Amino acid sequence: MSKQAIATVVLAAGQGTRMKSKLPKVLHPLAGRSMLAQLLATVDALGSERRIVVVSPDNADAIGAAVPGLETAVQDPPLGTGHAVMATRENLAGFAGDVLVLFADSPLVSVETLAAMLAARGSNSDPAVVVMGFRPANTAEYARLIVDESGNLARIVEHRDASEAERQTDLCNSGFMAIDGAILSDLLNGIGTDNAKGEYYLTEIIEIANGMGRTCAVIEAGEIEAYGINSRDQLAQAEAVIQHRLRHEAMAAGVTLQDPDSVFFS
Repeated sequence: MSKQAIATVVLAAGQGTRMKSKLPKVLHPLAGRSMLAQLLATVDALGSERRIVVVSPDNADAIGAAVPGLETAVQDPPLGTGHAVMATRENLAGFAGDVLVLFADSPLVSVETLAAMLAARGSNSDPAVVVMGFRPANTAEYARLIVDESGNLARIVEHRDASEAERQTDLCNSGFMAIDGAILSDLLNGIGTDNAKGEYYLTEIIEIANGMGRTCAVIEAGEIEAYGINSRDQLAQAEAVIQHRLRHEAMAAGVTLQDPDSVFFS
């Protein structure tokens, strides 16, 4: 694993309208605690020294009450993933370690995968950015990770912008990144808004880093680790995944579960 200090930025400013709930999406429960708390527990197990959660004016109070003492940054207005990370500039001022960027509504990523991303960041090749990629059964609508002949990450292309040749690759973008904190500000400065939505996309930092003479890398993980929760149906599916993991952990530790599917952990 990288020996650098670790700061984790968790993007949690989304509205979550498809949940049809007054409760902020990232506070909906999974195995007895919120999806945000599930992800933060993973981050803590990784050994991250800093946890910065990017919130919106609409959910800041609720998230602050649910997780007391949490370090936050407010994104207002919401202008894309790059803009969300820009909101942490003051928090990360002077920080030169590794910066993990995660999503609060994707809480199934494992400690092992995050550790692998950081190990790649700290490797001799010294990539500026490491992205977690995955190969879904259905690639429709996912951004593609385009690698060069050396296996380095050249760029990230949105599905709608990808050529037919680029769409043939099944290596897709999870959105999770491990970034060299020493140049994060420079990378963010290079992001523009020349796109259909007029937003700042964090994915642009790959080409920016390459243009600076640095390389970028990909670590692959299973599709379930990139699973995003945007509806109650997806929340239920994520609950099933976590319960399956908890049952197997219990049995591996010597607990007998005669009918595992009837046991629920909280």
